[in-house]
Amino acid sequence: MEGIENYIETLLGDIQANIFKKALDYRASVTREVNSYEEFKVEIEKGGFLLCHWDGTPETEEKIKDETKATIRCIPFDGDKTPGKCMVTGKPSARRVVFARAY
Repeated sequence: MEGIENYIETLLGDIQANIFKKALDYRASVTREVNSYEEFKVEIEKGGFLLCHWDGTPETEEKIKDETKATIRCIPFDGDKTPGKCMVTGKPSARRVVFARAY
């Protein structure tokens, strides 16, 4: 039993690191970029997370939600900050946001 505290602490750290890596890998595997609303409607049916340009208005977000049941999950701090055009309206978009459906 000598040194069990250190062993358990190390083991728990390793388990946490492995679980975290598995979650990050899974998230990366189900995240896709989408550039048009037509493509979005097809891809959202497959599940996962979609990185899309959005014009920042609640009206556009509501339209997407009404038509596809998808909502914005987050605006990534460290995500792609390349400006583009909103996939729905064509208005300027400062960055991509993450859309998904709740299950």
